[in-house]
Amino acid sequence: MTETNKVALVTGAGSGIGKAAALALLAGGWQVVLAGRRLQPLQDVVALSGAPERALAVAADVSQEASVVALFDAAVQKFGRVDVLFNNAGTSAPPGVLLEDLSLADWQKVVDINLTGMFLCLRQAFRVMKAQSPMGGRIINNGSISATTPRPNSVAYTATKHGVSGLTKTASLDGRKYGIAVGQIDIGNAATDMTQAMQTGILQANGTRAVEPVMDVAIVGQSVLYMANLPLQANVMFHTVMATNMPFAGRG
Repeated sequence: MTETNKVALVTGAGSGIGKAAALALLAGGWQVVLAGRRLQPLQDVVALSGAPERALAVAADVSQEASVVALFDAAVQKFGRVDVLFNNAGTSAPPGVLLEDLSLADWQKVVDINLTGMFLCLRQAFRVMKAQSPMGGRIINNGSISATTPRPNSVAYTATKHGVSGLTKTASLDGRKYGIAVGQIDIGNAATDMTQAMQTGILQANGTRAVEPVMDVAIVGQSVLYMANLPLQANVMFHTVMATNMPFAGRG
């Protein structure tokens, strides 16, 4: 297949990292299905891309099984197949809530989207990719730096992102027989609406607050495009892209 007839599906595509990835894929010649809970932001991204003929916006809730099935059905109906899933949609609990004060409802919301939602999209991608001809495809899960190292007061987000790493490893193994390559991108401090606090001062492990460096979110889009463009004989199982000077590798 030529680059221009490959099909990517991006969840959480209306803003932030998903938006950056969808724009990078469209600029790279891909046909792209943009999914998110609200249709208008998705349509705005399509208009911004300048390639509406290669894009399809679909309102979908990844935490709902029927919605995920309908999303993939719409992708196949429009473009005939799915070559890449960027399994990106995610959320976090209200900021600043102590572990002992986190409500079950807030915990469950994060689990439903970050873990169950990612599983539902992963499972449906498997079903589509094993049935299409030629068989196979690529799945890129959004893990986050929190898949490795937590921030204070982040138990729901961190636990689910650690779970994503388990999904990635298992699906990578289970996908081999179908020609499905499964990898993960772990992102640190991309400049989006969700990371504005980092630019004004965010709680550190030692109890102080510090301004943290951020990077252009478009860099993440290029990383997703790189992984998407790999031939299926190669897989980037874990890819970390982060602001160079953010506190991660050392002790602060």
